[in-house]
Amino acid sequence: MGVEQLSDLTLVALVLVAFIAGFVSAIAGSGGLIVLPVLLTAGVPPLNALATNKFQSVCGTLTSTINFLRKGHLDLASVRGTVIYALVGAALGTLTVQQISPELLKQILPFILILLAIYIALSPRMSDSDHEPRWSRNRFDCLVGGGVGFYGGFLGPAMGSFYAVAYSALRGYNLRRATAHTKPLVLTVNFTSLTLFILAGHVWWKLALMMAAAQVVGARLGSQLVIDRGAALVQPVLIGVTLLLALKLLVFP
Repeated sequence: MGVEQLSDLTLVALVLVAFIAGFVSAIAGSGGLIVLPVLLTAGVPPLNALATNKFQSVCGTLTSTINFLRKGHLDLASVRGTVIYALVGAALGTLTVQQISPELLKQILPFILILLAIYIALSPRMSDSDHEPRWSRNRFDCLVGGGVGFYGGFLGPAMGSFYAVAYSALRGYNLRRATAHTKPLVLTVNFTSLTLFILAGHVWWKLALMMAAAQVVGARLGSQLVIDRGAALVQPVLIGVTLLLALKLLVFP
């Protein structure tokens, strides 16, 4: 089967879904939660669905990253070390998942996500105000950058949410700034996976490019809303997406 076997109506639906995913992902991450099931339902084989989703997701995340950077909410110099550790962690996670089944983590992940949503809802650090950092940059880069990067390569759901909460809780960033700084990290982890998919020839390029164009528009609008509205937008969307992902994993593991 190839992309030419998808109907025009299906292609239009997939492009619309990519736009929605780009918008949501720019705010709270987890756009793959929206796109991947729809690709599979449309009849795209699993490996091709994963690869095509990864390509359009990377394009959307890159758009968000550039917008946050241009508007002054992202300091690339401060995130350089975190990106390096995230890259190493993602590579190790990808290698590890080929040797060890992630079944145990899949079983406990929904409950971790529910606790994460409760923390986001109740913590005073989830706000528009910066706070005193609890961890040094070096400690954060190594343990959070590398640790969540490893998780991203090993399993992946809600990786952006974990990074955003860590930035707020441990580095004292406000939610707007925390969201901005997750983008180059998620981009690094996903680009690592995408490179492997491209080399293996699994991307359906026509579909990927169509969805990427829509993802870019959605990501641009979503990231601009984060800049304009801050925690008033990010906090409820982050809670909603995290709980929906937990529910999805519980009902459809």
